[in-house]
Amino acid sequence: MALPVILLNCIGNEHKDYIKQQVQIKNPYLDTMEEDILYHFSLSTKTHNLPEMFGDTKFVCVGGSANRMRAFAQFMHHEMKLTGTPEDIRDICEATDRYCMYKVGPVLSISHGMGVPSISIMMHELIKLLHHAQCRDVVLFRLGTSGGVGLAPGTVVITDKAVDYSFRPRFEQVVLGKVIIRSTELDEGVAKELLQCSNELQNFPTVIGNTMCTHDFYEGQGRLDGALCSFSHEEKLEYLRKAYEAGVRNIEMESTVFASMCRVCGLKGVYL
Repeated sequence: MALPVILLNCIGNEHKDYIKQQVQIKNPYLDTMEEDILYHFSLSTKTHNLPEMFGDTKFVCVGGSANRMRAFAQFMHHEMKLTGTPEDIRDICEATDRYCMYKVGPVLSISHGMGVPSISIMMHELIKLLHHAQCRDVVLFRLGTSGGVGLAPGTVVITDKAVDYSFRPRFEQVVLGKVIIRSTELDEGVAKELLQCSNELQNFPTVIGNTMCTHDFYEGQGRLDGALCSFSHEEKLEYLRKAYEAGVRNIEMESTVFASMCRVCGLKGVYL
């Protein structure tokens, strides 16, 4: 419950206009397309009026689990005292089983699955959706669980930088056989505002730190309980010690691509 409460407190405050422009896309070929199909959302520029459906969106909250993002949307619906009942909110992506999407007031709640490939697909279509809907002043939040490094269980980590396995703030994407490197620094202003919001609440320990993104849940995160394990317990602890010294405070599997795509497209993004 910590993340929704902190986020609600932040959304409820008077906000600055974070962005003074429409959501950007970095693909000149989209302008030449008669129809843009958002395959995994089951939406299209030809079959749906995207500005009417999504034009007032100000906050987008994404997380791995479909059930959690539905519960989050219901929580926001109740707390914002919207008309209707929270249980009746509709999954906009119900025609596909890839992701779920709920809209409650100016807030979109979307699932992204597990790992870089899954969230990457979702982010491509989400950014195009926000662009086609002519959205402005949008802030993206990623909410979810992670493995803490040197922190008490239950601590909320607001990501300063998303880093790779070598603790570098960058995302490597292979495009046509070539490695493209993109920066993964997130918005410092929104992160500090969230930290301030958390300080106004009780019982929600919150820190700002680096988040390490790995390629899998088991070996990549140094777990000893997978089907494969190529390292010793001592080697695991030494690696985690180096991670902590590099500023890493939690480990998960999606942060670098989220941060890099927000940065390239001029979106304010914050990772929790």
